[in-house]
Amino acid sequence: MSGQEIFIIIVVVLLLFGADKLPELAKGLGKGMRDFRKATDDIKKEFEESTREIRKDLNEVTSTIKNEVTDISGNIQKDMDEVADNINKEMNEVTSEIEKDVNEISDNLQKEMNDAADEVQNEVKDVSDEVKDVSDEVKKDVGEIKENVNRNINEPDDNYYNYD
Repeated sequence: MSGQEIFIIIVVVLLLFGADKLPELAKGLGKGMRDFRKATDDIKKEFEESTREIRKDLNEVTSTIKNEVTDISGNIQKDMDEVADNINKEMNEVTSEIEKDVNEISDNLQKEMNDAADEVQNEVKDVSDEVKDVSDEVKKDVGEIKENVNRNINEPDDNYYNYD
């Protein structure tokens, strides 16, 4: 409110009630304002008291929920860690078994390849020996044929002089 509005209100009150009633009216107005403030303060106090219990209950419920969520979260994390550890352990075991099997298969294949190579070498040696034997026989036969050919050329043919 501005100063002019207050001045107009005071003039209207003076005209309506008169100057002699003004102190009583101000006293009654002051008492009414105090009662109104007191009632307002009492209402605020009651409201705060009633909501204090609700706030306390709300805080307790919030705290309980937080604790339970923390416990549940901790249990879930613990369970997840256990599952992860078990999975890692099983994966390591499987990996170890696979590596062992692969090494065993590799060793077996290497052994089989070495055995096969030895067999092939033995067969090649046997074939080589047979070829050498055949070659020696062929050389011997060729030598005999040459000898026969030379003898036949230098010796006369018995039928050569028979003219019957």
